[in-house]
Amino acid sequence: MYDDLKRWVRTVPDFPKEGILFRDITPILLEPEALGTVCDIFYERYMQREVDKIAAIESRGFIFASILSYRLGKGLIPLRKRGKLPWKRITETYALEYGEAAIEMHTDAVSPGERVVIIDDLLATGGTARAAVNLIMRQEGIVEECAFVIELSDLEGRNTIEEIPVFCLMSF
Repeated sequence: MYDDLKRWVRTVPDFPKEGILFRDITPILLEPEALGTVCDIFYERYMQREVDKIAAIESRGFIFASILSYRLGKGLIPLRKRGKLPWKRITETYALEYGEAAIEMHTDAVSPGERVVIIDDLLATGGTARAAVNLIMRQEGIVEECAFVIELSDLEGRNTIEEIPVFCLMSF
């Protein structure tokens, strides 16, 4: 764990609803040293690995995954909310506390056998991560790892993707 990065995470009480402690990564984004450190850690982790593409979960995952994709010289797969992608796509629905949501991926984003790392800012209950894994696997891609800046460990989100290695920079 890279607990020294926690100083760059702002805790916002009662957001988005009462009783929730929201972990805000905006201070990381505002501080070039902190953003660089996060991106360097991801780059060093994957630079020697066999990875074909980086998948980014909307929306904050796009920030870190884009930088990693560029630095590794690998393609970037946007995993978007339903209705945001313009081309042929597949959809994966997942449960929310009150209802459900869905993410989508273009059908030509992953070829069979391609090795993919999925990046997002936060692992909470794991619903979005599970949906992302399912999208890659439905196209016969191989999910090498799911990587997150923050894990809310009490919510046990990694259990929803237990067959996939999980890497988190810090845990709350």
